[in-house]
Amino acid sequence: MSKVLAILGELSDRDIDWMIANGSKEKITTNTILINEGQPIDALYIVLDGTMKAYLSALGDKEIGIVVAGEVLGEMSFVDGRLPSATVKAIEDSLVLSISKQKLNEKLEQDVLFSLRFYRAVTKFLSSRLRGTVTRFSNRPEVVYPDSLENQNIETGVENSALARSRYETLMVRLKGT
Repeated sequence: MSKVLAILGELSDRDIDWMIANGSKEKITTNTILINEGQPIDALYIVLDGTMKAYLSALGDKEIGIVVAGEVLGEMSFVDGRLPSATVKAIEDSLVLSISKQKLNEKLEQDVLFSLRFYRAVTKFLSSRLRGTVTRFSNRPEVVYPDSLENQNIETGVENSALARSRYETLMVRLKGT
């Protein structure tokens, strides 16, 4: 499941309204770098449209992943306060929802229930990402994690998944229409 679905499955409709009202849509043109490895970022990003690639300079700018609509960027730096560990560059014109780190921190401090839901969602998808990474780098993934990759997201429940998809569609309609 994409990261944004994990977030939308945990947050309330009111939380999502807040994200839309306090975030801003940004067009990212082809070959524009959204996040620079080792450089501070001041926002959390939700990719609404387009494709980007993530790469590491330590590996000779080797691509480590493709980022598509529905992914969240900058969450690791937001959570741990460290500089980004990879560079993210648009490989086609893209659209992101940018939520300022300052506004998000204020919301998290003022709204304890939002904070609980937000961090629970982030924890779920970071855990899922770690499990996937370990599985990919393992010689025998069935020994490390007997569950298949398809079953890793069962913990969110079918109802949350359907609700998250519905919220994502609503989010997209609202953001693309404004």
